[in-house]
Amino acid sequence: MATVAIAGAGVMGRLLAWQLARAGHRVSVVDPAAGPAEPGAAAFTAAGMLSPLAEQEHAEPDVVALGWRSLQLWPAIAAALGQLGLVKTDGSLLLAHGSDVGAARRVLARLSDGPEPLNRAALQMLEPALAPDLKAWWLPGEGQVLPHQLLAALAEQAPDVDWQWGRRATVVQPHRLELDDGRRLDADLVIDARGLGAKPDLPTLRGVRGEIVWLHAPGVALHRPARLMHPRHRVYLVPRPGDVIVVGASEIESEDRSPVSLRSAVELMAAAHSVLPGLAEARIVHMETNLRPALPDHRPRIDHEPGLMRINGLFRHGWLLAPALVEKVIEHV
Repeated sequence: MATVAIAGAGVMGRLLAWQLARAGHRVSVVDPAAGPAEPGAAAFTAAGMLSPLAEQEHAEPDVVALGWRSLQLWPAIAAALGQLGLVKTDGSLLLAHGSDVGAARRVLARLSDGPEPLNRAALQMLEPALAPDLKAWWLPGEGQVLPHQLLAALAEQAPDVDWQWGRRATVVQPHRLELDDGRRLDADLVIDARGLGAKPDLPTLRGVRGEIVWLHAPGVALHRPARLMHPRHRVYLVPRPGDVIVVGASEIESEDRSPVSLRSAVELMAAAHSVLPGLAEARIVHMETNLRPALPDHRPRIDHEPGLMRINGLFRHGWLLAPALVEKVIEHV
């Protein structure tokens, strides 16, 4: 049995803590959020799409392979948490308006072994609420998670973990964490999973801004995630419980944490309305922004030395890659 101290309680930190505690290790987690439900980590401001096939547009083959591995692992994690409904693998859709078909085909040319073109009748059978004149491609096997519920379940179902909320790790070194209240945690292994909070120790780390809008749309049924291949953004629409549809764009090169801009809000909602005409009467629940941690090559990185492991650079792939990366960390431990 090892003692493990984790800095950061995003999806990586919580999933690591839960898995390590189940394996019999003594685990402490330090995070500046006031509690497990307080948004702060980038994982809260995420649609939770599990889309390794679509990610082939930009991601390297090994990142895509990690995504497919995570897709295999997530259902088992949800089952162990007793929350099977928090993970769905019903596939997803790529969509384009007729005027953007040329650009869409250039994207599709980079996606191997998967996208299936849908004719009008097939699209209407899958998703009757979508605009019927859209061009569509089916991405089988992809899915989604429910981020808020999974983050809560991972914290709630790891009662043996020493969760130290409202505390920031100021020094992260082999075998020890120093906290902002002057205390020190000694451990056999320290794991740095702070995301952008680790920037003092990873100077090439940068934040990539993500923006989402939550819409309440009773009667507008969307059954699976959809991506619109928009001229300026990859706009995604993801269904959530309670007649909510999350609309977002997750790759804006800025470290600005200010609220969503007028331009972004108008573009996101106009794109969403063009895909789902029924959203005309949807109500805006709220808007969110956050920063995803990215390294220059947009790849995740695990650095390991005796007594210390750093995991970072998950970019916009946190939910997609976390289980596969945790599996690698467990092998080290």
